[in-house]
Order: sequence, then structure tokens, then C-alpha cells
Amino acid sequence: MSPDTTPLLRNHAKEKLSRGETVYSMTVRLVRTVDIASIAYAAGFDSIYIDLEHSSFPLEAASQICLACNHLGVTPLVRVPGPDPAFIARVMDVGAMGIIVPDVESADAARAAVAAVKHAPLGERSLAGAPPQLHYRSHPADHVVQALDSTSMVVPMIESQAGLDAAHAIAAVEGVDMVLVGANDLSVGLGIAGQMDHPQVHEAFLHVLDAGRTHGTAVGIGGLGGRPDLIGQYLALGARYVSTGNDISFLSAAATAKRAQFD
Repeated sequence: MSPDTTPLLRNHAKEKLSRGETVYSMTVRLVRTVDIASIAYAAGFDSIYIDLEHSSFPLEAASQICLACNHLGVTPLVRVPGPDPAFIARVMDVGAMGIIVPDVESADAARAAVAAVKHAPLGERSLAGAPPQLHYRSHPADHVVQALDSTSMVVPMIESQAGLDAAHAIAAVEGVDMVLVGANDLSVGLGIAGQMDHPQVHEAFLHVLDAGRTHGTAVGIGGLGGRPDLIGQYLALGARYVSTGNDISFLSAAATAKRAQFD
């Protein structure tokens, strides 16, 4: 009998990125229940991005949504408020498959994020025992580390001029899976808030896309959910991850459209 080569854990979004396919994600800022995982799955999303930076989201609710996503094959990513390694480790320990770190401006900051997510030798994260991603099953420690580290994602965000200046260095860091352009904060930092058609925003995307191609790192699009024309343009240029919008905007748009039907 041949040995079982089935992986202990899979990250479907990471696998799609490795094949050069496009990953579509929705951001969760409002909904606190696990139902959002099923909604994302039924709608055809590859990933959910839980935003702990711009919300009052409790970690317990984020954990429950992560666990529901993992059962459905929808990759749960969590944007943390900042680079605190202890908090990042907790988020990973309760079910996340990847961390999005806001406003990364240097290779050192990207390496710190990798160290917080990965175990030795690449990182410094403590092994918490049987993890929820593996349904709390008992496996040899080295198998658990390999499963978690090969499937987890580290995603620095580029949201400032300093981040743009360091884009190549950030994309080159071992363990960084994707660089996500945060167009909203980036446009604010460049003094052109909300002007997504501005040449500076376009040049910023081109620069990060070049960094991704050069170093073999996926590039994601954030902050352009209301501009599918621009998203299509950057996908054609090589971007592979799309943050399509958040649950607040989805609910507001649907409610507005429904009310308008009765005018």
C-alpha cells in the first residue's frame, strides 16, 4: 500500500495564487456571525478578509468566522491593527490562514511579520499544540509546523510613499506571499485622497506590480471595489488578488437598490 500523501491542511487561495489564478475576496467589518462564511462560499468568493484594523470586531467572533471558512474551503485572512507579534500569533492560533499587516514601510517590518506568523527556522512563533485549522487532531509536532507554515500567508500592505519606495525590498522578503496595495490610504498619503484615476495612483500600482513580477510575489488590489474598470486594468497587468469590497458597502448597495424599486 502506498503512503498517504494527502496534505494535512490546504489553503485554496494560496494554491490559486501559486497557479497564477485570480483570487476574489470580500472584506468583513460588520457581520459578527458565522453565516457570513456560508454567504461568501455561496457567492463564489475564494477568501474572506476580516478587518480588525477599521472595526470593533472582537477576536472571538473573528475566530468563529475563520473556523467556518476553513470548513468550507474559503481562505480566512485577518487584517490586524498593527505589527504586534503576540497579537498576530493569537489570531493565527484561533483559526486564521493568513495575516494582512497594514502600512508596511520596510523589509525589516515585512520580516517581522513573517517571524510572527511562521515557526522556526523561518520565524519565531510559538507552537500552540493541536491547532483549530487541523480540527484539533493530534499529529507529530514537526508535521503540524510544516502544515501550518506551508499554508499560512503573510501579506504586507503598501499604503504610503515609504512603502512604495521599499516595495521591491518588501516583495523580496522570504515568507512574504503577497503584497497588497491599499489604494485608499495610499491616495490619502500621496495628497490625492480618493482620486483613483490620478496618474500617481496608477504609477504606484505599476511600481508594486513590477516588484511582484521581479521577486515572484503575488500582488493584490485593495480599495478599488467601486471601480471594476480599474480592477480589470490591473488584473490584466498581473495583479492576482482582488478585495472586492466590504459587507457594509454590499448591504448598503443592496438596501438602496431595493428601496429604489418602489419609487
